[in-house]
Amino acid sequence: MSAPGSDKLRMRAAAMGVALSVEMADQLLAYQALMIKWNRTYNLTAIRDPEEMLVHHLLDSLVVAPLLPHGPMTLADVGSGGGLPGIPLAIARPEIQVTLIETSSKKSAFQQQVKIELGLSNVSVYSGRVEDYKPKNSFDIVISRAFAEIRDFVSWSGDLAKPEGRLYAMKGQYPEAEIAALPAGWQVLSSQPLLVAGLDAQRHLLILGRG
Repeated sequence: MSAPGSDKLRMRAAAMGVALSVEMADQLLAYQALMIKWNRTYNLTAIRDPEEMLVHHLLDSLVVAPLLPHGPMTLADVGSGGGLPGIPLAIARPEIQVTLIETSSKKSAFQQQVKIELGLSNVSVYSGRVEDYKPKNSFDIVISRAFAEIRDFVSWSGDLAKPEGRLYAMKGQYPEAEIAALPAGWQVLSSQPLLVAGLDAQRHLLILGRG
């Protein structure tokens, strides 16, 4: 028996090109339930309404899943807050190894609890500043969702990506001024609007690489 709302979530995700199994949809809703529970104490998000949470957090994270490379890979989610977009992507794409990077110890504790309760073996959590993170291996993809200006995202996170790796910057409106201030040695390889099911707002993904 699937969780209440599971079929609705799967339909909305499918409209964005994201195929979710019943188990994946149930895990995503369990994650949302944990967020609602912890939010009462830890203030993970300003959004309180479950329907808004589903659209602004779950679907707004999942929308990028079809734009990730196919097959196994490593992904770092910088400034992940309550685990967005990293946890939804880890659930929807279980072949990806996801590392969540977050400075707030309270938010990192929540991420760790989600990992344990949902049994997400492909998720690891780093609590600390991204500038201080020195992983053993670089990542195929480094992603951020409304984390910082692109210049700062590249400056702080660029070294986490493999030489041929990519930075994925999830933005609202198309950030022309931020692109103009891109650090030397990096360029926008592609950009495209993102259509989030149920969300009447602009979203864009910029894919950056070393030029």
